[in-house]
Amino acid sequence: MHELSITQSMLNLVLEQAEKAGAKEVGKINLVIGGMTGVVEECVRFYFDFLSRGTPADGAILSFKAVPTRAKCRDCGKLFEVGEFDWTCPHCNGNNIEIVAGKELFVESIEVE
Repeated sequence: MHELSITQSMLNLVLEQAEKAGAKEVGKINLVIGGMTGVVEECVRFYFDFLSRGTPADGAILSFKAVPTRAKCRDCGKLFEVGEFDWTCPHCNGNNIEIVAGKELFVESIEVE
């Protein structure tokens, strides 16, 4: 359910930027979503369709760029993609890791007319 508030915040930001640019219509919104955020693309689309009705973003295309969860092992220094239930370094089997990607959640760009 957190997608509702996330989508509302995203829409507010997009409409604010479109207004600053003097745009009459938002054509496309490019979003970046990390694997650790738990955000479900289909839910964002559903809420966006509902929330954007009657706004300059009504009918805009949502484009999603998924960022996989990646970590760096603090023991061996290697980067690796984290598995769903396996947070162990595949290079040295260490558990001393730092998450370096996957927490992203932002509007990368908007296309307006």
